[in-house]
Formats: sequence, structure tokens, C-alpha cells
Amino acid sequence: MPRIRIVLVEPLYDGNVGFSARVMKNFGFTELILVNPCPLGVEAYARASHARDVLEQADVMSIGEVLSTSNLTIATTGALSLSACHPIRMPFYSPKEVRNLIDGYEGTISVLFGRENWGLNNDEVRQADLICTIPASDVYPIVNLSHAVGIVCYELAAIPKGEIALASPEEMTHLYRHIDEYLDLVDHPRFKRESTMTLIRRILGRCNLTWREATTIHGLLRRSEWRFAPREPGDAGKESRKYHPEDTDSNDTR
Repeated sequence: MPRIRIVLVEPLYDGNVGFSARVMKNFGFTELILVNPCPLGVEAYARASHARDVLEQADVMSIGEVLSTSNLTIATTGALSLSACHPIRMPFYSPKEVRNLIDGYEGTISVLFGRENWGLNNDEVRQADLICTIPASDVYPIVNLSHAVGIVCYELAAIPKGEIALASPEEMTHLYRHIDEYLDLVDHPRFKRESTMTLIRRILGRCNLTWREATTIHGLLRRSEWRFAPREPGDAGKESRKYHPEDTDSNDTR
């Protein structure tokens, strides 16, 4: 299986944190990340029951640290975009669909769950690669935090062992930065930049790029850049090697 981390962003009630730890362990998950959590007291450990070890081993991290150490980040939300003109919370997938999207890959996957009162904010969702929502009744669509964790863990527990390595967080960060620079080169309007980069993150996020695919995109962008700004004599070889898929040994089986 890929390495799956459950991330609770600013949970308000320690009882919910305890219940989340318990249901995680029910389905074989033990990596709990807490972002600016409430104090964990007696209630949390009582609700965790035999998953006390999950609480004790939980890491406290910032959102930035979670993103920088994840190959893929999945944001869970009940508030969805219903128009393609508002890409922050779309396209969205059910937990089962997410399972199918990440089937067969290895890497660190972080699943973000928001605050009990208003979930994840737009900036947190915007930085995620995939959007997951639990199909619930329109009469009462918002699921309790620990229940949501349980539903997602139930689906993801069925993922078989991965065989293909995802691009690393550093490789994806370089790729997004390169694309952003490329948009400058083609004079893409600044007022559209945030929305465009969100759409690109959504597209590439659900593609589950391997390291080789990410490197190939770098190479294609670089060759296109050369057409816009031809190199001067003597410039050959000055580009960063990370942008050149041709430099990679075709027999490399990383």
C-alpha cells in the first residue's frame, strides 16, 4: 500500500481526535498528523480506546510541512464548486473513486480533514491535488469528523500494494514552479494566474505523475522556451539537469 497519512486540520474537540484515531486503527492506519490541534486530554484517550498508541505517536505539523512531505494531497470537503468557472473545489470524487485513482501507486499520500465547524478554507483546498467528498443526503450532508475519517479509511484500506513510484514532493514543486514561470513567458494574464494554477494542480493531481512523467513535462516546457528565446552560442549545458528527460538513463527503474 502507499503510505497514507490522516491529517486533522485544527480539530476543535479532543473527543473527535480520539474517535478518529480509533477508527484509523480499525482499518490499519496509524499515521495521524495534527495541524494546530486543540489540547488532547482525558476525553481524547478515552475515545481512542485501544488506539492510544496512534494518539501518542501523532505528529504536529503545519500545512506547509504536510504539503512538502506529501507526494499527493487529498482535501476532503462537503462544500463543493458546482461550476467549472470556480475550480477550487472541483472536480470532486467520492472516497471509492479516490481509491481507484491512487490504485497501484507508491508514495506518501496525505488526506486532509477540516475543522468541525467550517472545514478546510479555500487556500488549504486550493493547494490540494485531489478533492474528495462523501456522498451524503442533501437534507444533512455534513458528516461528523471521526465518521468522515472512518468512511475514507474504509475505502482506502482496500488499496493493493503499489508498484509505481509517484513523483516526489520536491519534483512536483519544481514542476509547478516551472509551469508558473512558463505562464510568464507566454504573457498569461496575471489576474488569471491563481485560477489557472489551481486548474493545473487539479489536472496533474488526478494524473498521479511518476517521476519520469514529471521530468518529461519539464523537458517539453524547456524546448518550447528555447523556441521563444533561442539560446546564445555557449549557453548549451547551462540549464538545470532536472528539466531534461533525455539525460535520464532509459534503463533507470526507480
